[in-house]
Amino acid sequence: MTSKTSVWLALALGLTLGGMTHATDKVTPAAPASNDPNLWLENIDGAKQLDWVKQQNAETVKKYADSTEFKQLDARILEVLDSNTRIPMVSKIGDHFYNFWRDKDHPKGLWRRTTMDEYRKEKPAWETVIDLDALAKTESENWVWHGVECLKPAYQRCLISLSRGGADADVVREFDLPGKQFVKGGFELPEAKSRVAWMDQDHLYVATDFGPGSMTTSSYPRIVKAWKRGTPLSSATTVYEAKHDDMSVSAARDNTPGFERDFVVRQIAFYDSETFVRGKDGKLTKIDVPTDANTDVHREWLLIEPRSDWNVGGKVYKSGSLLAARFDDYMQGKYRQGKRELTVLFEPTDSTALDGYSWTRHQLILNVMDDVVNKLEVLTPQAGDWKRESLGGAPKLSTIAAGAVDEDASDDYFLTVTGFLQPTTLYYGTLGQGEAQAIKHSPSFFDASRYAVSQHFATSKDGTRVPYFEIAPTNLKADGKNPTLQYGYGGFEISLQPNYSGNVGRAWLEKGGVYVIANIRGGGEYGPRWHKAALKANRLRAYEDFAAVSEDLFARKITSPQHLGAMGGSNGGLLMGNMLTLYPQLYGAIVSQVALLDMQRYTHLSAGASWIAEYGDPDKPAEWSWIKTFSPYANAKAAQKYPPVLFTTSTRDDRVGPVHARKMYAKMDQLGYDTSFYENIEGGHGAAADNKQSAFMSALGYSYLWEHVK
Repeated sequence: MTSKTSVWLALALGLTLGGMTHATDKVTPAAPASNDPNLWLENIDGAKQLDWVKQQNAETVKKYADSTEFKQLDARILEVLDSNTRIPMVSKIGDHFYNFWRDKDHPKGLWRRTTMDEYRKEKPAWETVIDLDALAKTESENWVWHGVECLKPAYQRCLISLSRGGADADVVREFDLPGKQFVKGGFELPEAKSRVAWMDQDHLYVATDFGPGSMTTSSYPRIVKAWKRGTPLSSATTVYEAKHDDMSVSAARDNTPGFERDFVVRQIAFYDSETFVRGKDGKLTKIDVPTDANTDVHREWLLIEPRSDWNVGGKVYKSGSLLAARFDDYMQGKYRQGKRELTVLFEPTDSTALDGYSWTRHQLILNVMDDVVNKLEVLTPQAGDWKRESLGGAPKLSTIAAGAVDEDASDDYFLTVTGFLQPTTLYYGTLGQGEAQAIKHSPSFFDASRYAVSQHFATSKDGTRVPYFEIAPTNLKADGKNPTLQYGYGGFEISLQPNYSGNVGRAWLEKGGVYVIANIRGGGEYGPRWHKAALKANRLRAYEDFAAVSEDLFARKITSPQHLGAMGGSNGGLLMGNMLTLYPQLYGAIVSQVALLDMQRYTHLSAGASWIAEYGDPDKPAEWSWIKTFSPYANAKAAQKYPPVLFTTSTRDDRVGPVHARKMYAKMDQLGYDTSFYENIEGGHGAAADNKQSAFMSALGYSYLWEHVK
């Protein structure tokens, strides 16, 4: 299923879309800032630095995480994460349905499977395929599950990716699925940021660290090769070499029976790429679309999503549209011969954007957002305009999503419905055969009847209408005294949509707080135009939007600055850093998680170079002139009225890295401000390697804010 995933809860733990790097990857360093006293903290794994981290952690725990109240909240959040009544979401591989599951008894997790008949039962019988806790114990490694890719259509062999401690870098091992065991002497790759895909049972496409010169400046693989079973990796044949300043390269084979094709993707920058079809002779033929357009090939169809207005064949197709063409005709034809006829499947309006789509065997499910609320449509390919039928819309202020069960074999689909106060329900249906039937229900973790959801619109500094969601007690008094938590992200075209969270319910709503989600520019709530409005030199628009939502809350007397807290992770952590330094008068406290903060050196820290398309290049003086306006580390200064702030991060975060939070905390502390810091030694960019760590990090953030704004 192709979708801009709803990430409300995930982003609360600091997840982001974007580049990945390992702490040991070599990145050309920028010239050190001679006046920066905190450069020494950039040595991520140094003994002196880790001793410093442990000292700050101890102080934060003593102050905010050592009370009976905190421990009770920590336990209640862990209860949500470990609950055996959660929906075990599954994916179909061959004849079985697979799920990765963590709970109290299996903190690292089980990869397990069942049949659909069993899955429909209240308590399915599961067959364990991999017990990650047992594997980690046997191998004395803190393995974290990173996913699996199985070779279709037989699904006999899989590639399992495992991470040490949650870092993005992982090891890859071949797995015999029927035998439920790793293949002795099979394909295996050491720890790296690898991109691996099956060609056939005896060949892989591999993009990995092949040694000096094989990685891009973004610390991604630069070279992709074809590797034959039984031969050393050093003998693999080069398929394509990207440029050193490209972002990455990868290759894959579509093994759909009757439509087998090989593709090579050159990722030029975060939003620019070229996709090539690789012939049997190794020749590459580029799919002729703009570099900022997304493409998807499914059986006989090519789908194109232009991110900019596209003038082609005498017609302009809007940014954010979805277009379809017959793949073979498109690759062979010329516009003047009528071969490259494009059919518009979706065209955005001022209030709508494409949220995602999913192919079934014969049809295409479109997921559209209208003012950040979903509706579904089913399209059937035919000559001219495709046939359209509604698949329903979300209940008021909720989120609905649908995806194929097996796009090669049936028109079956899973459908989920969720909302801020509505636990997720999972449905199973078949297109054209009546309504989908509910088969799973998430439990309720708090009494939703006590709260109400509403949507509002603030007016930003430049007059832009900015939506936001508010979850508040039904008996809310508009007296400006309500403890309120405002959350935001505002980057990488990610949308924050309604989604149920037992954590938020237990940690904030049950205490009497108001929870607010700000759909600011930089996100994807209104498609590429909403994202581009806050790119690079326009970045301040996102922060103006967030401030406008805060001020609207004040105008409506929902809360006031002393009772308003703000939280965000990753790019949202950068948002928090800027609300701290640019709008300190609006907040009673701020929590910045796994954040980018030193925007002068971000391209030389971890995977920062991969995000130049989002923020700009600080090594270019002309661009630094506006990047510095949203660099919290550069802008923090003495004698300001900054609110209390907590920075959280992870030593094993090899995407953004812990350096930003370390240095920002150190500077704020040196300037004499009320600031706190916590660095989880494990966890990667999610800041937690298991449910127990996740619960602690969540409880710490919520508890800190409540302490300051209650």
